[in-house]
Amino acid sequence: MPLSIFGFRAMWSPGLIIVLVFLTILYFLITMKWRKDFKNSLPLKKGEAISFLIAMLLVYTVIGSPIDLMSHIMFTMHMVQMALLLLLIPIFIIMGIPNWLWKTVINLPYIKPIFHFMTKPIFAIIFFVLMFSVYHLPILFDYIKLHETLHSLYTFILFLSALFMYWPLLNTVEDEPKMKNLNKLFYIIANAVLITPACALIIFSNTPFYATYTDGAMWMKAMALCVPASTLQGLTLSGPELFTSMSSLEDQQLGGVLMKIIQEIIFAVVLGRVFITWYRDEQENADQITQDALKERQRLYGNQF
Repeated sequence: MPLSIFGFRAMWSPGLIIVLVFLTILYFLITMKWRKDFKNSLPLKKGEAISFLIAMLLVYTVIGSPIDLMSHIMFTMHMVQMALLLLLIPIFIIMGIPNWLWKTVINLPYIKPIFHFMTKPIFAIIFFVLMFSVYHLPILFDYIKLHETLHSLYTFILFLSALFMYWPLLNTVEDEPKMKNLNKLFYIIANAVLITPACALIIFSNTPFYATYTDGAMWMKAMALCVPASTLQGLTLSGPELFTSMSSLEDQQLGGVLMKIIQEIIFAVVLGRVFITWYRDEQENADQITQDALKERQRLYGNQF
């Protein structure tokens, strides 16, 4: 059965297009026309602008295109949506916003202590993994999927947790705490390991977990999150099986597998970036690193060295 039965609004989210266009215009006004009103601002770099535009395009693709509609029909597409929203888009958001603008926002009253606490590496990774894992507990997942406001709020908090998780890895803002390159490697590995149990439960389950993908009545209620009520009332549908040949269990298992594969690919790229940065730092600062090592050794061993 074609997705077009749900209508143009459900498939292409014109309201989101307006919001994203507004945010893009606001971004360029702040970073170009109004930037002189901010202390220590710098001209917008081409790479920053490209990263932000990619982020906006990905946001629309993930939650505005038919992918969002399909994520309410197939658990597989839900997990692909989660992987891109939580593991890819935050990277481009962080890189797309200039450091001087990040610094301005972070230093706002009440924001600085909260931001610094939420981006502490250990807390950030635990908070993200906890938010992701708890969300996919069957009872909570089905409950959230049936309440539009709660679903939007939890998704937003989950996205913020992903931003906090990535900040220690990607932060280049002056005077902000930085992780050493070696610690970044352990941080990425720890993230990949900690998120594995949630994916494993989904992949290796012998029964489908989520009623919003298996129970026809609950599925129709969950579809109200992206399909106008007036459109749903005119449709007679039994369940998501009308749109896929996979069983509910196969759909669930494939979703878990794709989530893990996409995570590993993205983390591998981030890991490669950390290695390249580390190598460049070693090459450019080789003499200073050697001197610091000698001083540290002399401090430890004194005249024995």
